[in-house]
Amino acid sequence: MTAEARIVDRPDQRPVTVRTALREGAEFLSRLGVPGARLDAEVLLCRVLGCGRGKLFVAFESILGAEAMKQFHSLLRRRAQREPISYITGHREFWSLDFDVTPQVLVPRPETELLVEVALDILGKRRSSSRILEIGTGSGAIAVTLATQRVEVEIWATDLSAGALEVARHNARRHAVEERIHFLQGDLFDPVRHWGEGFFHLIVSNPPYVPRRELEVLSAEVRNWEPRLALDGGEDGLDFYRRIFFAGDVFLAGGGYVAFEIGADRGAEVLPVLEQQGGYLPGTVYYDYAGRERVVAARKLR
Repeated sequence: MTAEARIVDRPDQRPVTVRTALREGAEFLSRLGVPGARLDAEVLLCRVLGCGRGKLFVAFESILGAEAMKQFHSLLRRRAQREPISYITGHREFWSLDFDVTPQVLVPRPETELLVEVALDILGKRRSSSRILEIGTGSGAIAVTLATQRVEVEIWATDLSAGALEVARHNARRHAVEERIHFLQGDLFDPVRHWGEGFFHLIVSNPPYVPRRELEVLSAEVRNWEPRLALDGGEDGLDFYRRIFFAGDVFLAGGGYVAFEIGADRGAEVLPVLEQQGGYLPGTVYYDYAGRERVVAARKLR
C-alpha cells in the first residue's frame, strides 16, 4: 500500500478527530519529503474548516465529518505534488497584509519586505508627493503595500502578464488603494513611455534574477509551479538589471532613486551593471534579516 493510500483510505470508517487527522496528514507529507509537513497540514485543515490555527488547537478532540476529511485529503494530495501551499489556499501574508495569489504570479516572499522597507525610507526623505514606477508587479504585493503605507504616493505598476495584472488589481481593490495605482500591461518601460522623461521619483522592481542554468535545481515548489517568466533572469541572471538600469534613467527625475531586489549575495555582480550605466551615484547594498545581500538602491545624478 502506498503512502498516499494510507492517508486517504480508512476501511473501518472510524470517526477521526482533528488531532488524529493532523497527525496522519503531517506523517503523510513527511513520508513524501514535503518540508514543513506539520505546519502545512495545519494550514490545509484550517482551510477546510474555515478557522485560524488558534481555534484548530482548541478543537483537537472534535470529530471531522466525512466531507471535511475528503476535502482535507484532496488538499494533502495537492501538497504532496509540491504545489505551493499559497496556491492551494489562494492566500499569502506580506507586510501583515493578506494577498490573493494564483499560479499566474510568484508567491510573495518575506525577504521582499526589505525592498518595501528601503522604498519607504527613500520616500520618507521627500517632502512632497511621489510618483512610483514598479516594474513586474506580479501579485501587486509591493505596489499595494507602498500605497497602504504612504497616502501621498501615486503608483504605475507594469507587468507583461495579463493574468498577473488581474490578480494585482484584485489585491489593490481588497486593500482600497486601487484609485492610486495604475496597472499597465507591457514589457518593462513600454507602457509608460508616453509619460515623458523624468516623470518618476522612484523605480522599484523585484525582477527575474535566477540564472537560466539554475532554474532546474530550484525547489520543486518553485521549478514546477511558479511562472518561469518571473524567474528567468537570462544566462547570468542579470539581463533585467541591464535593461532596467540602462533605460530607467530616462524616466527617473533628477535626484530620484532606483531600488531592486537581487539574488542572495549578488551585490558584487549587480553593482557593476549600475556603475556601467554611469547616471547614478554609487549604489548601496542592503542586507536581509538572514544577513544576506538582498536589495540594491541608488540615486540618480542631477
